[in-house]
Amino acid sequence: MTKLTLDLHPIFQSDRDIDRTLREIMFEAVRTKAELVEIIPGKGRGQLRRRVLGFLAQRHIRRLYDRVETDPDNSGVIYVRFSRHA
Repeated sequence: MTKLTLDLHPIFQSDRDIDRTLREIMFEAVRTKAELVEIIPGKGRGQLRRRVLGFLAQRHIRRLYDRVETDPDNSGVIYVRFSRHA
């Protein structure tokens, strides 16, 4: 399984960098036919996690992937699953 990982800790203070980096990894996953993107917003107060989920909910981004999963044991990780058929 091909997996890409994005740790948002180094750029959490820059909204522009967060959006750009999320967009880049989503298109990279499509281009390389990755099956999974692991996004690590961290735990904290949950603001970055909500921002990531909001980004993923955008209609033009939503078309790129199959589903979003959150780990019930680790709220600091978001998994984005892609279809191998896409």
